[in-house]
This record gives sequence, structure tokens and C-alpha cells, in this order.
Amino acid sequence: MITRQLLVQAKFALTQFRALCITGPRQSGKTTLSKQLFKGKDYVNFENPGIQYEAEQHPERFLAKFKNGAVLDEVQRVPHIFRYLQGILDGNRKRGQFILTGSNNFLLQEKISQSLAGRAGYLSLLPFSYAELKQAKKVPIDIHKLILTGGYPEIWDESLSSATWLNSYVQTYVQRDVRLLRNITNLAAFTKLIYLAANYAGQILNRDKLARQIGVDTKTIQAWLGLLENSYLIYLLPPWHRNMNKRIVKSPKLYFYDTGLLSLLLGIKSVGSLKMHGAYGSIFENWIITEIKKNSFNNGLNESMYYFRDNVGNEVDLILERDEHPLAIEIKSAIKPNASMLRGLNFWRKNQPEGNGILIHRGSVNELLNDQLSIVPWTEVVNL
Repeated sequence: MITRQLLVQAKFALTQFRALCITGPRQSGKTTLSKQLFKGKDYVNFENPGIQYEAEQHPERFLAKFKNGAVLDEVQRVPHIFRYLQGILDGNRKRGQFILTGSNNFLLQEKISQSLAGRAGYLSLLPFSYAELKQAKKVPIDIHKLILTGGYPEIWDESLSSATWLNSYVQTYVQRDVRLLRNITNLAAFTKLIYLAANYAGQILNRDKLARQIGVDTKTIQAWLGLLENSYLIYLLPPWHRNMNKRIVKSPKLYFYDTGLLSLLLGIKSVGSLKMHGAYGSIFENWIITEIKKNSFNNGLNESMYYFRDNVGNEVDLILERDEHPLAIEIKSAIKPNASMLRGLNFWRKNQPEGNGILIHRGSVNELLNDQLSIVPWTEVVNL
């Protein structure tokens, strides 16, 4: 079993809070991690119809069975139970009583803010990171295999076909989860959005254009994108604007949490197809940025992430607000870096002289250009 880096943060959180909420996409390993943390305690899965019915009918009596706490899996399916859980936690101030898991970020955050504020800690578990696979000595030599496989634990643990598994994942998500989370009557249009969103990976999001392509209004696109975000299929990177002029682009950029899923949606099934695909640079960029996001989550940081672009084409792929000095990261899929690739970083640093800059590329060059600017290979993403 591959050790999850979030384990350290989760153990610490259980010493600080009466309950711990772990969110993340379906099949990211939340249940396995929770059982590791709560060995010997009861496990409750609210996806079981019988258990869900019992909890809905008699929530107080249901929770009373777990005097020593429990893992409550997919707890967003019984939202009213949070009010009763609040009473239990108010009556017993012991740390680490319950672990709550869920695959819908919005519903859980809403219920925690309403009922469990100050009582529950909050962590996010994403699919396997490159750092986790490297530590487990499961990393293939070729980065393209990492991109195509993605990080869902079941694929790695059982050496499954990623394309077959991920195709089933998409179908299950659309046919079951979406119906439960939101009353979407036009599933065909929603499915089309998922596939079209893949074409926007690493690109500035144009909601109006998406609405025209799918044949729905912009408000519907906004709501559906929110659903994709809250169920951890995509995330949006907002523009960075601190101390810069007002000519910056104001729309977010779209990324997928898993490049295996992204590749599937784009119809990419082999390393050769990936290398030749017109979106190859964007897919590589997506992988790097998501790995940095995973590192942040796994260290319990959830730090702010942005991109920069102005209306004359100056841009930087990623800005991290880290410590007191922002860190700008430019990402290139080329094997050999050159001076032209530093143009965006150099422009940004003229306006942010206190900031540091990194160029990440697909080759092996690792060079410190000066005290604030360096070139590093993709393998160094584990340290970012």
C-alpha cells in the first residue's frame, strides 16, 4: 500500500479537533486513509441505502450507537445529521472523535460552516501525487506514462488499464453522482460540457463561448462548472493582480485534477498520441500545476495559486503566494530551455523585484541563474 503524505497532517488534525473532515474526488483514497487513522473504530458508509435510510429516519438514535466515534463515509448524503453531530461534539470535547468524508466539497463546507465550525478540521485528499509514487518506487521512467495514467489509487494498486477504469469513472459520475447532487435534466448537454472543458485545460475560460457551443445559457454553464469544481473534476486558477496595473486579464484558467482523466476526455490513449497532440504543452502544464497543488494539500497548506497575463501577452503560468515573497513559475514542455522562455518571468520580476522565479521544463537542466531565478527539470516538482 502506498503511504499517503496527508497521513501526517491528518493525525495532527485529530489531536486538534473533535472531528476531521476529509474531502476529495471519488476514489481518491479517503476511505482507506480514514480506516488507517481510525483502526478498530466503526465504519459507516452512507452510500448503503439501508444505512442511509436508518440515519435519515432516526439520526439521534443512529449516532448514539457510536460512543467511541466512527468514520462516517460520504456523509453529505445525509445532510441533516450534522445538526445532531453538533450536539454530540458539544457534549464531549474529546479530540478526534469522528472522521467525516465526502466527495462534494460545497455541501460539506456549507454544513461544516453552519454546524461544525470550530469543531471540525478540514483536509483535502487528491489522487496519488508524483511525490507519493516516487517514495513508493512506482514511478515510471517516462513522464508521459505518469500523465496518461493519472493518480487514482485503484489503477496503481491493481495495475489496471487507466483508459478502461477512467471511462467507467466518467460514466458513473455522470449517471449517478450528478443526478444525486443536482437535478440536471439534460445529461447529454452536461456530458458534452465535460468533454469540451478538456479542450480548455490550461486555457482562459470563456463561459459565453461554452454556452453557445452546448446550447444553454451562461448561468447554466456557471452552475455546471461549479458542480465540476465541487466534485473535484476541475479547478479554476484566478488571475494574479497584486501591485500590477489594471490591464490584466480577469477570467480564470481551467485545469483538471487528474491528467489521466483529461487525456481520456481528449481521446489520447497512447504515449505517441500524447506527444503529437496539439494540446501537449497545456497537458504538461496541467500536470505540473496539479502536482504543486497536491503537494500543498498534502502538507495541509492549501496555499493561494494564481496565473498572470496582461492584455498585451505578457504571462506567467503560475504564481504562488508563499511566505512574504511571491513565487512565479513558468512551465515549458520543451526538453532544452532557452532564454526566450524566460521572457514572462523577466517581465513579471521587473514589476515584482522582491519575487522569485522558476522555469520548469521537461529536460534535465538544473541551473541557478541568479539569487532569484532558476531553471529546474520536471522531477523537481516534488520540492515545490
